Amino acid sequence: MQKYICAFDSGTTSNRCILFDEKGEIASVAQKEFRQYYPKPGWVEQDANEIWATQLSVAVEAMQKINITANQIAGIGITNQRETTIVWDRETGEPVYHAIVWQCRRTAEYTDYLDSQHLTGWFKEKTGLIVDPYFSATKLKWILDSVPGVKERAKRGELLFGTVETWLIWKLTRGRVHVTDYSNASRTMMFNIHTLQWDQEILDMFDIPSCMLPKVVNCSEIYGVTDKSFLGAEISIGGAAGDQQSALFGQTCFEKGDVKNTYGTGGFLLMNTGDKPVESKNGLLTTIAWGLDGKVTYALEGSIFIAGAAIQWLRDEMHLIDSAEDSEYMAKKVKDTGGCFVVPAFTGLGAPYWDPYARGTIVGITRGTNKYHIIRATLESMDYQVNDVLQAMQADAECKIHELKVDGGASKNDLLLQMQSDILNIPVIRPKCVETTAMGAAYLAGLAVGFFKNKEQIASLWEADHIFTPVITEEQRAKKIAGWQKAVSYSYSWAREN
Repeated sequence: MQKYICAFDSGTTSNRCILFDEKGEIASVAQKEFRQYYPKPGWVEQDANEIWATQLSVAVEAMQKINITANQIAGIGITNQRETTIVWDRETGEPVYHAIVWQCRRTAEYTDYLDSQHLTGWFKEKTGLIVDPYFSATKLKWILDSVPGVKERAKRGELLFGTVETWLIWKLTRGRVHVTDYSNASRTMMFNIHTLQWDQEILDMFDIPSCMLPKVVNCSEIYGVTDKSFLGAEISIGGAAGDQQSALFGQTCFEKGDVKNTYGTGGFLLMNTGDKPVESKNGLLTTIAWGLDGKVTYALEGSIFIAGAAIQWLRDEMHLIDSAEDSEYMAKKVKDTGGCFVVPAFTGLGAPYWDPYARGTIVGITRGTNKYHIIRATLESMDYQVNDVLQAMQADAECKIHELKVDGGASKNDLLLQMQSDILNIPVIRPKCVETTAMGAAYLAGLAVGFFKNKEQIASLWEADHIFTPVITEEQRAKKIAGWQKAVSYSYSWAREN
């Protein structure tokens, strides 16, 4: 009987289920978008029940597409949008408030206050993260402080906190398992990446009851089994990792110095730094890549808030394209951007700038600028942001990066990747399977249940699809980067009131 490993890919705008065979090849895919809520400028929310319902429905759909039963699924791995914060009732399973999404900037004033108290270094020393609304801790504090009665209920032990993988595991096991993995825990701004424990001093500062928090576990181990009512039989849940760490694993970046970038809703560069955390002096984050066999591997990360979401903006708000795929065709209608730059700082700027008050700008417009220039400039903005992070990464790690592995939806765009190679001046490599986020979750679960033997077997499954190499001159490259840096400077602090 043919067996499969199942990956739940719980993203920012949609949920997917991908079934992989023993060769690491995709056998079935199902995907469904879910609603985003924007109650105020800079606020982003989701319905946690809808996240759960759509994730379960795509799992059923993926199985039906190839007509298999739950007995043919060896295990489930989960990868998820990170930092998104959910609080729910321990007994009823009902969320007390909408999920607050990683993009949400509602706690910017509070993080400004923490910064003014000179606490940034203190947090960074413990968690590897800078003080920013991006992370879960201040979102959780906001829910505790702002939703009537919630803090009291939390202190009585009635409420649970989790990021999305914790919520899905809890739901799949009907409340029997409340865990998070090392990679997701390291993104909460409450977890000490050196002691590998929730940090009590941080919890006390935010007045967060420790009884709300999940147990922290390896990224590859059997956490429990699904309730048989959901998929027809009990299935082992054997892997979990935040989406970017999962992509690093899926790209088989197992060696120190290996780097990948994922072009998703945001853009995320991660470098494997081995068994020692590397402190960043250039606006990057120190994070946990994964916990495996009781050992932790660390990574440097640069987070770009808006990447693929800028293409969605061209489609949904600007109506300049009908589909994301149109962006490449439209951008090729002009040979360059005509000096136009788009800075998609819609929810602030991430690494290496970290300005929650920055906002989007379009500069360099002339009478001859048309929609094709703006579309091309929007694509190029992703490449420039990746270059900003890569330069910071090389400085922190004190090593030269010789190639970049890429994945995510926008990596299917050949023009984007050619321009990326031109800007970086190194080869950019796209694998045959760009669904490396889901693949990483499948690999982690597969290792736990014996579907895959070891990392060496997994590494042998990785194949390159296309290698892009630079074709522009050093003079052209320098001029482009200087123009971008000038454009970025105009977006700083735009939303700050004083």
